[in-house]
Amino acid sequence: MTTDEEASTPSKRRRVAAGVLTGLACLLTLFALVVPNQLGQLTPWAFLRIPVEALVAAAVLIFLPRRARAIVAAVLGALVGSLMIVRMIDMGFYAAFDRPFDLMFDWSFFGPAVNFLTNATGHVGAIAVVIGAIVLAVGVISLSALAAIRLSRLAARRRETTIRTIAVLAVVWVFCAVFSVQLTPGQPFAARSAAVYAYDEARQVRADMRDQGAFTDEVATDAFRDTPGSELLTALRGKDVVFTFIESYGRVAVQGSDIAPGVDKVLDDGSAALRQAGFASRSAFLTSPTFGGGSWLAHSTFQSGVWINNQRRYDNLITGDRFTFSHAFKRAGWRTVGDLPENMYDWPEGAFYQYDKLYDSRNVGYRGPKYFYAQMPDQYTMSAFQGLERAQPGHAPVMAEIDLVTSHTPWAPLPTMVDWNTVGDGAVFNPQPKAAKQPEDVWPDPTKIRAAYGESIQYSLTTLIQYVQNYGDNNLVLVFLGDHQPAPIVSGENASHDVPVTIVAKDPAVLDRIAGWGWQDGLHPDPRAPIWPMSQFRDRFLAAFGSQGTAGTR
Repeated sequence: MTTDEEASTPSKRRRVAAGVLTGLACLLTLFALVVPNQLGQLTPWAFLRIPVEALVAAAVLIFLPRRARAIVAAVLGALVGSLMIVRMIDMGFYAAFDRPFDLMFDWSFFGPAVNFLTNATGHVGAIAVVIGAIVLAVGVISLSALAAIRLSRLAARRRETTIRTIAVLAVVWVFCAVFSVQLTPGQPFAARSAAVYAYDEARQVRADMRDQGAFTDEVATDAFRDTPGSELLTALRGKDVVFTFIESYGRVAVQGSDIAPGVDKVLDDGSAALRQAGFASRSAFLTSPTFGGGSWLAHSTFQSGVWINNQRRYDNLITGDRFTFSHAFKRAGWRTVGDLPENMYDWPEGAFYQYDKLYDSRNVGYRGPKYFYAQMPDQYTMSAFQGLERAQPGHAPVMAEIDLVTSHTPWAPLPTMVDWNTVGDGAVFNPQPKAAKQPEDVWPDPTKIRAAYGESIQYSLTTLIQYVQNYGDNNLVLVFLGDHQPAPIVSGENASHDVPVTIVAKDPAVLDRIAGWGWQDGLHPDPRAPIWPMSQFRDRFLAAFGSQGTAGTR
């Protein structure tokens, strides 16, 4: 016969298990309601708060019929879980791009993220991470819904206790709200963060939708769209014009940081070396529409003269017929080239630019090693471009956009310069990656990360300076600039969006055309250098070098 003590053991275990599940449901719901969306705010004090959303929901749910209560609780729980996921994504976006995730436009970043994972872990690893993320998201939403159902059932079963508890907490909440009680700066004890966050997200979605009209007006305003080719770029006839983007080359690289001295030395020494070789240069800053990533937004802004700061604007741009730099040079008689060495697959969006030739990692003859994200070192990219285009006998003047990506995250391993005459098919670089620092040698130490970033920028700049020294002539005009600042772990929080921009030429007539811009001599812009929105560069450049351009063009 079973004793009373033996019979009560399973009952005790069930009560303990039920209490544990209820406690976990409370913790999950509290976490979901008050979790901040920035890593720097993720402290224990952030969770010692009273969320008003929980009080309101409990007050409503306890008076609903059983079936309706379960449905409403499940929906509310799923919504709270979804908001928590978005706030967790925000943490990643703040860490990478110094801004929150945009529900309307930022889904496009996940494609490049998967490509980055593929480079880091291989296809199998990337697929595993993606599947894991999906399972985690579904699990969080499901558990949040189940937690809300459990808590609402318990609250309804103990309605009187629940009502008294709500009343007491509501009085405390109002008192703390009136007197702005905070246990940690920026996080009031009387919390309403989930409701405010949901409202802000909805408002941002509405603003994103209204932005379409403003963008249409911007695209329609174009002073050069119908300019005949005979009047375009007349001051550059016969020149090879190369626009080169240096990945993550931002203001932090050249001033106000521990990175700047090393980079500035490369720029200052390069200015002197190029001057000795007969080249002059002018530098300033452009404000990029993006930060920490989204290079294609900066490239399209620079080319089109329209502010492209989100994916919807980009998608609308490339499906239209906006006049770009590549269109202008093509209309004026140049051969136009796009060189994207990081691309491993077809790029249908590239059709918008109407390049005569598009190079990527598959068609430049590279037989060397990868450098994590970069499919080839910058030196090979420039060497291959020289051999495939500018070194061809009797070649037509060429305009090119070249994207240099050695300075892309994670800034390890890094290549080193070799004799340009030995570059060949890139096999000379084969020993370099294994001998260099690996990502695990650099990350996650911020000091090492910043140092590695600075070294990568020095390498890319050295590549361009040596390219001009080796292959520059009276017919080369080089424009190089950054696409955006590096991530906040390098740039710091609330950094500007400014990137350096430089024009290099041997023919003095070229720089005479921009004398009125007020740009500074040399490759190194200092804090007094002019700052333009990146979207203004196209019009100013076309005006300065067109048939109406003068030395005083502004």
